Amino acid sequence: MGHIIINSVCKEYRNRRKIARMDESIKSKFQDPIPVLDKIDLEFNDGEMVCILGPSGCGKSTMLRIIAGFEAATSGRVTIDGNIVERPSSDNIFVFQNNGLLPWMTVWENIGLSVRQMQDSRSRREKIAEHIEIVELEGFEHHYPHQLSGGMRRRAELARALAVNPNVMIMDEPFSGLDFITHMKMREEVVNMHKFTGKTTLIVTHDIDDALIMGDRIVVLDGRPARIKMNHQLDFPRPRDFQKIPALNKLRQQIFLMEGISYAV
Repeated sequence: MGHIIINSVCKEYRNRRKIARMDESIKSKFQDPIPVLDKIDLEFNDGEMVCILGPSGCGKSTMLRIIAGFEAATSGRVTIDGNIVERPSSDNIFVFQNNGLLPWMTVWENIGLSVRQMQDSRSRREKIAEHIEIVELEGFEHHYPHQLSGGMRRRAELARALAVNPNVMIMDEPFSGLDFITHMKMREEVVNMHKFTGKTTLIVTHDIDDALIMGDRIVVLDGRPARIKMNHQLDFPRPRDFQKIPALNKLRQQIFLMEGISYAV
């Protein structure tokens, strides 16, 4: 489960200020709707990992929030497994860009929030322990978020999301703010977890290399309002190495050029 169809989705924001701050002669253009997404049509298959690229402010995160049900589209619709998305659901888990762990709860307690509906306490404890093991946080169960490194906090967030057993995992810049080594390790963790769980996974990233190394497919948005500039299947074996796979390296160069960068380091 986790088949997503985005059908002609448009999104615009309106200026809702009632008291003008400027002269009437120039006010009207600032009150016009601000278009963000323009007729986005995409389909994500069950179990795919899709990485979404694009410049800052182009509407990537807005599109994710619409898919997750946190925002409504101005027009068009999103369906997941044939059901129209109208509100957030535990079947579609959103991992936010900023740390979402509750600071007054331990790792064990944060992950426990996802399985609090389980009536059998033994099964609940086993479920929490299982997901702590999946993200390799054994020994840190009773640590609070401030006692963990950035990468460990991200792993705890992933464990909490996975414990819900969602059909879709939606991640907004999951590696932002991490140091280089932790970033690389987390990228590998996410790829391994996707292989293990088989969940449909959508990831917004600014990092072209992340997208090409992780994704089963890459979607590039551009412009304002955002339109689809590229929707490309990545049929390359893993692990992926740009130096050993010429076609992948050529695609990398193409995307850098598409983003206005003439030379990919």
